[in-house]
Amino acid sequence: MIRPCRCVTQKLLRGRAFSASASNREIRDIGELQNRIHPTYSETSRHDLLCLQWPSPPRNILLVRKEEAPDVNAALVEFANHIHATYPSLSLIFEPHVAKELCNAFDFPIFTTGHSQHAPKSALQDKVDLTSTLGGDGTILHASSLFAKVDRVPPILSFSMGTLGFLGEWKFNEHKRAFRELYMSGASAGYGSSLLQAEAQETESKMTKAPQPQNMSSAWGLGVPDKATSAALSETERATSMSPDRAMPSSRPTGWSSIRGKSMGQSRGSRVLLRNRLKVGLFAPDGSRIPSSVSETSSASSALAAGEQQSDVYAMNEVLLHRGRTPHLSIIDIFVGGRFLTEAVADGMIISTPTGSTAYSLSSGGSIVHPLVSSLLLTPICPRSLSFRPLVLPANTPITLRLSKKNRGREIEVSIDGVRRDQGLSVGMEVRVVGEDIKARNNEWIGGVPSVVRGANGGGGGEEGNDHWVGGLNGLLKFNYPFGEG
Repeated sequence: MIRPCRCVTQKLLRGRAFSASASNREIRDIGELQNRIHPTYSETSRHDLLCLQWPSPPRNILLVRKEEAPDVNAALVEFANHIHATYPSLSLIFEPHVAKELCNAFDFPIFTTGHSQHAPKSALQDKVDLTSTLGGDGTILHASSLFAKVDRVPPILSFSMGTLGFLGEWKFNEHKRAFRELYMSGASAGYGSSLLQAEAQETESKMTKAPQPQNMSSAWGLGVPDKATSAALSETERATSMSPDRAMPSSRPTGWSSIRGKSMGQSRGSRVLLRNRLKVGLFAPDGSRIPSSVSETSSASSALAAGEQQSDVYAMNEVLLHRGRTPHLSIIDIFVGGRFLTEAVADGMIISTPTGSTAYSLSSGGSIVHPLVSSLLLTPICPRSLSFRPLVLPANTPITLRLSKKNRGREIEVSIDGVRRDQGLSVGMEVRVVGEDIKARNNEWIGGVPSVVRGANGGGGGEEGNDHWVGGLNGLLKFNYPFGEG
């Protein structure tokens, strides 16, 4: 069922005039979209970054923004309009509150979750081919949390428009080039080649042979072909022969064949850094699993739906145990690899990934670890003992944090990637953490958060991606910055 968005008349008068009809300004449910395409990641001989390869052109993109930032809103609208104009076969997905707020800014349909009660229930992880964020590091964490229950996260293209931007790789003024490199990664032939000419000719041939409906407005106006057209066109053919707004069929080239210029080629694909995540489970004193629910007002609540709360949850940055408002220090029993390590008396404990090593763990005295190092960090927060030092452990090391019976407070707070659980950790309860295994059978890379970095056009290759991390240490974190210099 299609529900037109409710747009305020005053906004319509203030906005620029559109030639499209009002029916094109719609919010549709993502249940109408085709299922996601999974890219592959291959190793390269020149550097440690992976090369992204699309088996076919991506179709659905999720755009995530920083909240309460007018300049980011303007950039998001510009970026979305550029994608729709340049890549007409792509469908744009927004979070529900963003889609409702910005629907009037577009003269084409946009998609979101749970918009239609009659549409099939579809989650973002079933539909999103790739994600792009406009904001800071918190926006990237939020986008990652939307896929906190699955082991295959869509590649994330991040534009730094936030406060710090240590994780953001690209500036927004590079959005056209950066997105083209990501979209074309995997195309093995350039525009005008025999391969892409054949693709365009095949699409045009299918449209020519397909029976045309008598009433074009009724057949295409709602994006549902009549019976004759449905019999002639398969689902795949309809996807390649119609634009996202589904207002009229188009015989022009779509997908990779619609993009002018030289293709990337398999050796020049978009470079990806797979960021390790933590696999987190919460358990009661009797060993039974506790649902990984978080506050309904939190940014990650959509990733922790009621039907999915009995499984582990993934964290991109860290898991935090903290005494909260309790005035007493927390007493936490720590087990590493199944063996008792120590009894920690501190304000709290942090288990972080290499990506999270530059966040709360760093402020607590933890080490800085390069994101390509497969590891996890155990960092105490203000420990009572001066000999309690941070630890760096192999990523596959299981760590258990259990609230001791000696703890004076009956409950401490638990946060996952900055999102606090409604229910804290009571005496005897455990948090079990292990690093995510991102390399599966047959050398197929599965897991982690695929972050699109620089280095796609040769000329330094992966070195450019590594330089971003070093540059972030120097420029943003002021690593070993001398005293007295401005």
